[in-house]
Amino acid sequence: MSRPNRIALALLLLSPVLLTACGGGRKAKKDQSYLAQDVETLYSAARETLAKRQYRLAGAQFDEVERQHPYSVWARRAQLMSSFAYYAAGEYQEAIGAAQRFLSLHPGSREAPYAYYMVALSHYNQIMPVNKDQKTTQQALDSLGELIRRYPNTDYAADARLKIDLARDHLAGKEMEIGRFYQSQGLYLAAIIRFRTVVDKFDTTSHAPEALHRLVESYLAMGIPEEATKSAAVLGNNYPESKWYGRSYKLIGRWVPDAPKKVAGQG
Repeated sequence: MSRPNRIALALLLLSPVLLTACGGGRKAKKDQSYLAQDVETLYSAARETLAKRQYRLAGAQFDEVERQHPYSVWARRAQLMSSFAYYAAGEYQEAIGAAQRFLSLHPGSREAPYAYYMVALSHYNQIMPVNKDQKTTQQALDSLGELIRRYPNTDYAADARLKIDLARDHLAGKEMEIGRFYQSQGLYLAAIIRFRTVVDKFDTTSHAPEALHRLVESYLAMGIPEEATKSAAVLGNNYPESKWYGRSYKLIGRWVPDAPKKVAGQG
C-alpha cells in the first residue's frame, strides 16, 4: 500500500473494517441498480465490498447510502468512504466530488481535514509528465496549500508539505523543458524568461543549478557577458559542487577571460 493510502486509512477512523493494499475494482458495474434498503444494511454491504478491494463498486454503494438516506449520520460517513473508495480505484474526479460534497455540507466537521486531504491527493495523482500540460500540477499545489493553511498541525499537512516540494519540482521541470527548446531554436530571450522563472520562483528545486547555467549560455549567445558572469557567480555561490558550475566556469573562462575570478568569488 502506498504511503498516502496508509495515512488515509490510519486517520479515517470511521469504520472498524481492516483494509489492505489498493488496486483493482475496475471491473465493477457502475450502472448496478440498488433496491431500497435500511441504512445499516447498505453501509455494511459497502464496507464488505471495500474490504474485497472492489473499489469502484464500493464507491457506488457508499453513494447509494447517501442517496437513499441523505439526512442520516451514515450519509456523512458514506461521503468520506466513497471518496476513499474512488481514490483507491483511480477514479479521481469522483473522489474529489465526494470529498467536496462532504465539505460543502459539513465544513466544520472534525473529519474535514481528511476530506481536504482526499481532494489534494486526487489532484496530485493526476499530475502529468513534464511534456504535458501542467494544469493538474497547479491544481495539486493549490489544494495541498489549502490543506496546509487550514490544518497545519495534522499528519495530513505533513504529507502535503512533501508533495508540494515534488509538485514544485515538476513545474520547474516544465519551465526547463520549454526553456531548453527555445534555446535550441536560437530564441534566447524567450529561453531566458523561462530560466529566470525557475531561478526566481523555484530556486529550492533540483532544477535551479541547471537554470543558472542555461542563463550563462543564453546571455553569452546574446552577447551580454556581464549578465552571464553574474549568473555564473550566483551559481558558484550557491552550488559550487554542481556539475553545472564547472561547465559555466569553463564557458566564462573561454568567452570572458577577465571574469573567472569573479565567478569563483575571488573578485
